[in-house]
Amino acid sequence: MEEEANLSINMRRFLLIINCLILSVGVCGGPLMMRLYFVEGGLRIWFNSWLQTGGWPLTIIPLVILYFYRRKTKGSDTKFYYITPRIFIASFIIGVFTGVDAYLYSWGGSKLPVSTSSLLIAAQLAFTAIGAYFIVKLKFTSYSINAVVLLTLGAVLLGMRSNGDRPEGVTSKDYVIGFIMTLLAAALYGLILPCIELMYLKAKQAITATLVLEIQMVMCFASTAFCTIGMIANKDFQAISREAKHFNLGEGRYYIVVIWSAIIWQCFFVGAVGVIYLSSSLMSGVLIAVLLPITEVLGVIFFDEKFSAEKGLSLFLSLWGFVSYFYGEFKQAKKVEKKKIQENEMTTTPQIEHV
Repeated sequence: MEEEANLSINMRRFLLIINCLILSVGVCGGPLMMRLYFVEGGLRIWFNSWLQTGGWPLTIIPLVILYFYRRKTKGSDTKFYYITPRIFIASFIIGVFTGVDAYLYSWGGSKLPVSTSSLLIAAQLAFTAIGAYFIVKLKFTSYSINAVVLLTLGAVLLGMRSNGDRPEGVTSKDYVIGFIMTLLAAALYGLILPCIELMYLKAKQAITATLVLEIQMVMCFASTAFCTIGMIANKDFQAISREAKHFNLGEGRYYIVVIWSAIIWQCFFVGAVGVIYLSSSLMSGVLIAVLLPITEVLGVIFFDEKFSAEKGLSLFLSLWGFVSYFYGEFKQAKKVEKKKIQENEMTTTPQIEHV
């Protein structure tokens, strides 16, 4: 049996939950691993950008499993890959912009504490909502609007105690530039998500799990290639071994941090494209935004940052927004399911012939 392009509602919900969990690992763990790298002596911004997508070969594992599954059920004539040249080019272009976004985010992350960078990255939800409205014509509901407002308000509250949080050794100029870089990263990624959704809509072929993984792999490969050029120009490859020897946690743990950074960031990208495939780009943006306060709490635990009342309120508002969005999605799914049942009843009801 070939992969089904049209999943049942229950299976789609199950896969959506799995992808949300995978994305959660990336959203919460990625920024913490990045901050750990810089706090403990890491200095290479291009290298850190490279790590965000450098784990793309890991995607080959599920692709191989899916291939042998298709081969077992369909036979030896099954396709080895589904991506077309048209989708490949679109994925590669989006991947290059993802590489630019990774560099902007790494630059900001090297100068800002987790709390401030989380605040700014949460702004991507607004850009995702606007981009989804104009690029893929996604309709807003009262629940999604409520979620965007609550999540944005929660993100703003995170920054109310950000004054005076400039890390030691970071100049005011670098702090401001880092602030701007992170905000630009949020804006760019907020537009990348709807572009991925648009690519799915314009694919002119069935969007299967295999195709989604292939698209994600091409995007991350293009991003990694872009960052590799930056590393070569900045001579980062020659500096890695020296940096490892001077890493505060030790040379061995330096490479552990590097490897796990690549793995965790890959969870972010796989989860993000999976959520877009199973739901929408706005859903992906909402989940990323709601998890940022969780990252804030983890920053408090691992980096001894203060947990203020504003941060607690922000966490509450973000969770409220998340529940609001999911409740709206649940009601929408119920309407679609009810409509399908009514349509099936109309088609199966025998027609009375008129004499």
